[in-house]
This record gives sequence, structure tokens and C-alpha cells, in this order.
Amino acid sequence: MRITEEVAAALAERGPVVALESTILAHGLPPGRNRTVATAVEDAVRAVGAVPATIAVLDGQIRVGLTDAELDRVCAADAGLAKLSARDLGPAIALSHDGATTIASTSVIAHAAGIAVFGTGGLGGVHLPAPGESVSWDVSADLDVLAGTPVTVVCSGVKSVLDIGATLEVLETRSVAVLGYRTDSFPAFYRRESPFTVPWRVNSPAEAAAVITAHRSRGPGSGVLLTNPIPPEHEMDRELHDRLLAEGMAKVASDEVRGSDVTPVLLEHFHTASDGVSLDANEALVLSNVALAAEVAVALTQR
Repeated sequence: MRITEEVAAALAERGPVVALESTILAHGLPPGRNRTVATAVEDAVRAVGAVPATIAVLDGQIRVGLTDAELDRVCAADAGLAKLSARDLGPAIALSHDGATTIASTSVIAHAAGIAVFGTGGLGGVHLPAPGESVSWDVSADLDVLAGTPVTVVCSGVKSVLDIGATLEVLETRSVAVLGYRTDSFPAFYRRESPFTVPWRVNSPAEAAAVITAHRSRGPGSGVLLTNPIPPEHEMDRELHDRLLAEGMAKVASDEVRGSDVTPVLLEHFHTASDGVSLDANEALVLSNVALAAEVAVALTQR
């Protein structure tokens, strides 16, 4: 593992550091825009007084904190980075591959580096059943990693293309503390609310830091999920959202898409059929989440 001097110095001084994933850059945003967002999210963390640590695997080495040249490399149109979940880290390192880290692998690396807070977009979860099936066995590794990794993940809930109710049940079973930031409703990524409530609400970074501290000292060793609704001005119109979701599900059925391919197909439909609305929403919520993660990281250093 290589940690940049800036991140290493902040950790040595017990200063606020925020982990950032690289999958959203390499796989979630189009070339050009991804590089702009990479700079914007790091700037948003620094604006609050914390140090950003974007994480990736390059040439088989875990990198905690990326240089400008490395960010260029991750965001290049022809980068060809593999998508690395936690299980993929060993093969990528041993075989000297390049890879972008997901929430699961970023959380594992952040904890190993001593970083307690991670800002991202939306958590993975339990996938909806494929057409013709009554249950889905496709469950994101994000959930199990959170169950065994004491990192706080700040996100906008899970995408509405997932089974939100089942995801919350898994989080409860795994003893992951779930908080709503100034909300009583569990966010649904593009939408500020879902039909499901959050178990606990916090109204300030200081309150979130207090819960995180107590959970670490007396909890089961799991992580904390701090859910932050997308800013109201960037929330996707409900009619548009519901239409895109219905169209996407119809496409999944007609194309006989199965398993882990279902969600990527649905999200691609959102991106292409919304004339960029979903991409704008995605960028806005990520920036909001990393800024909140930085505020929480700063509050933790003051306890």
C-alpha cells in the first residue's frame, strides 16, 4: 500500500481524512466529466478542512490518495481499469492489474489505512428479482463488508432500482447502524425519500460523530451508514423517475437480462433516456455526500 505524503501526514496528526472511491470515476461517469468530478469531490472535501484520499489499485499496488497524473490515468477513456470489489483485491495485486475500487473494497482499504470516514454516491444492496423469478440471490458485497468493517459510509441511500426493503433488512441483520441526516426517510438515490424509514436520525455532523464514537466503543464492530438525501434542487422529478424505471424494467424483461447484469442495464437506461438528468443528479449527490463526510471527519477529530 502506498499512501501519499498529504494523507499520511494528516493521519499521523490524527487530522480529518475522507476516503473516496474510484469506481464512480472509471465506470460511473463518461470520460471528461469524470475527471472534472474527480477534482470537484476532492475540492469539496478540502473546502471543509479535511484531506481527500481517493483510492485505486494501479500496477498491482493499492494507492491511498492519488496524484493528478494518477487521477488522469483512472479517468482516461481507454484506461481499462477492472472493477474491484473486496474479493478482487488479492488477484489484482498479485497479477499487477489496474483497478477501480467499489464501496466494499474502498471500505476495506480505508480501514487498513486508518481512515474512518468514506464519502460516496449510493450503497449497493439487494437486487430486485429477475423477470420470472420470485427471489434474487444477488446481494452486493457492500453489505457484508460494512458488517465487519468499522468505517462510516456517507451516501444517498441505495438506488431505487434495488430492493430497498430487503437491503434494510440485511443491514439490520448484520448490525450495521443506519442513520438519516436531517431525514426520517431512507433516501432512494435520485429521490429524497422512499417508503422506508431510517432507525435513527441525526441533525448535525456533531451528532453523527457522537453516534459513530459510541458505536465504535460499544457496538458490534460493524460500520455506520449515514444516509444523506440528494439536495432538493437536484432531486429527479418523480414522474420522470417512475417512467424511466418502468421502461428499464420492461427492457430487462424483453432482453431477458439476468443476475448482476440487471442493475447496470437499468442505470444505463436512466443515463441515456433522461437527457443527462440522472448524471447531473448523480454528481450533485456525490458532492453533497463528500462534503458531509468531511464535516463528520472534522467533528470526529474534535471529540
